[in-house]
Amino acid sequence: MLFRSPPTIAPYLKEIGRGKDGARSLRREQATDLMARLLDGRLSDLEKGAFALAMRIKGETPEELAGFMDAVVPRTLALSAPSPAVVLPSYNGARKLPNLTPLLAALLAREGVPVLVHGFPEDPARVTSAEVFEALGWGAAHDAAQAQALWAAGLPVFMPLQVLHPSLAALLQLRAVLGLRNPGHTLAKLL
Repeated sequence: MLFRSPPTIAPYLKEIGRGKDGARSLRREQATDLMARLLDGRLSDLEKGAFALAMRIKGETPEELAGFMDAVVPRTLALSAPSPAVVLPSYNGARKLPNLTPLLAALLAREGVPVLVHGFPEDPARVTSAEVFEALGWGAAHDAAQAQALWAAGLPVFMPLQVLHPSLAALLQLRAVLGLRNPGHTLAKLL
């Protein structure tokens, strides 16, 4: 079956925006097309909000997530670790308990495993991994060359999502406006 991309995302919204019980899932190629448009800045703020709210109510299917990732992966900063790397998403930080993600990253790095931790540098309500990395004197990598230099020094790497995938970071920032998470949160954890 040949897939033809519609001129607007209205047909996609019509499928996913029918409410909790009436919504239908997108096929993988439709999900890829929709996410590519969003990540490439081809949607209005209204369309982004409609997408985020509709998906929050409907929920993502595995096929939709696979399609979304098909759009996310090629737009991610290319990194070349010296050997297979462990990638640790770190988005929630710690409110009351210690944030142990940097400790895990340090223990893996001590064993010679390249580690990439990604997330947001700041969160007013939590202690972020970025803040722990900074306190330990490791800082953050702001490009691929810095990441490679840190790996060469045997250190774990923290990279802000704004560097690793700026358009995905923008999708996650919709939470501040809408007050709800959206598929971007799951996609960031799947990177």
